[in-house]
Amino acid sequence: MEVKLEDRPIEQVREETIDQLIYNYSHMIISAEAFEYRLDEAMQTNDAHKIVALVEDLPLKVDTKYQSEKESQFTPNYSHQVSDEEVSLSSILGSNERSGKWLVPKEVTIYDILGSTKLDFTDAVFQHQHVTINLFCLMGSDKIYIPENVNVVTQLLDVMGSVENKSASMANRQAPTITIKGKVIMGGLVVKVKRTTKEKWMGFADSLKSFLGTS
Repeated sequence: MEVKLEDRPIEQVREETIDQLIYNYSHMIISAEAFEYRLDEAMQTNDAHKIVALVEDLPLKVDTKYQSEKESQFTPNYSHQVSDEEVSLSSILGSNERSGKWLVPKEVTIYDILGSTKLDFTDAVFQHQHVTINLFCLMGSDKIYIPENVNVVTQLLDVMGSVENKSASMANRQAPTITIKGKVIMGGLVVKVKRTTKEKWMGFADSLKSFLGTS
């Protein structure tokens, strides 16, 4: 006997619906405009019946290959390779950046005086579940970008500065946790997700469509 729709967790219903939307869009069952409109509706409403109604006319159901592609896209990148390479970014009256696909060590150091630093974990490969960022920012501007499936904890002394942690910090227990420690003095630090949830779903749908050769 199936559980009544209204008794199911709403986020599970929402994710299953979005999966079916993406799968049918990638097979050109619906247009890009229809996909985006329905995706918006699925993300905005908390009515399970309205969410499910968005895919009632779609014939294709997701398969194991789709689930595998989705897992590889949305699961944090982990590597069994261990590197002792130290990641240290120093900016004195200048700018520094670390982005792309890079190997994340246990500790990262940011030293910024009257400069700017950007540290991007979006495509980074994690070696450890717990990562520490040691930060010293004096009259500087630092930005840290993270994926949605990474937790962030800030333990900072803020002296006439600005610290904004816009991360969700609600990833599951197996997700990496980044702890930021140090000082921000008359400077600014912003921690945020580089891409919104909608942008990630749209990007995944387009990449799957291209993979299937239907673009």
